[in-house]
Amino acid sequence: MTKKAKVIPVHSLPDGSEGGIVIGRMSGKDIPLEEVSHSHRHDFHFFIIQEKGTTTFEIDFKKYKLKESSILYIHPDQVHRFLQTDNITICGLLINNENLNPEYLHLLEEIVPAEPLVIKEERLSVITDTVRLCIRSFERTSDILYHSLLKNNCNALVAQILVHYLERSKPADKLSRFEIVTKSFKALLERNFATAKMPSEYAQQLNISVAYLNECVKNATGQPVSYHIQQRVILEAKRLLFHSDKSVKEIATALGYQDYAYFSRLFTKVAGMAALAFRSKNRD
Repeated sequence: MTKKAKVIPVHSLPDGSEGGIVIGRMSGKDIPLEEVSHSHRHDFHFFIIQEKGTTTFEIDFKKYKLKESSILYIHPDQVHRFLQTDNITICGLLINNENLNPEYLHLLEEIVPAEPLVIKEERLSVITDTVRLCIRSFERTSDILYHSLLKNNCNALVAQILVHYLERSKPADKLSRFEIVTKSFKALLERNFATAKMPSEYAQQLNISVAYLNECVKNATGQPVSYHIQQRVILEAKRLLFHSDKSVKEIATALGYQDYAYFSRLFTKVAGMAALAFRSKNRD
């Protein structure tokens, strides 16, 4: 059995990326599978454009197959690993928060979790043309305004990828009031799940009543606010149980629960099994 770390490993940008951006094209033999086949997070945003072949990923306990003419976005919070590659050619953009357009950063938070998208070849060609421009910008380190050009070109690429994800979601001007409130709640939840456990805390931040928040969320999703809070907390607990050697008590504390017994009961209720049973069943 592979020994787990006390925390989920976080991969940083590689050497030579002091500017916070790396972009390149690679084949399967260029990918350090020994390193990336182990579960990890990033401290950057990861965009993949697959031109050829097939790649299998595991992201937060789900397997995804990325085929040719596909794109995929992986958020820094998501725990993932490469499982298999087959005759691939991929382009990868690694970019940190500081270099992302603030509007794009906000939109990326809204599309998580993002699944692989297959796109038509003619639309992929627009993306790959932009990739080539970004790679040339990345390599021309002696250019005047090097970093500005690289940053702007890479944000253009992010925008093109975002467009494909946003096309598959309902336009903002078509959202009902219930859906707008639910969207705001989920954004708050993602930032505060470890510290805010009560629906009233989210209602207060949104300047609405708890009853109205519950009405909106249940109408939009079929589940009440408390369900979503619990699901998000338990997802993080599963990540830590699966990918680290933190004790259940340490995990409970990290997620804002001082009452270990209560957390244990909550995990069993939401996950359908005790925390240690989940760890034993799901060890990779």
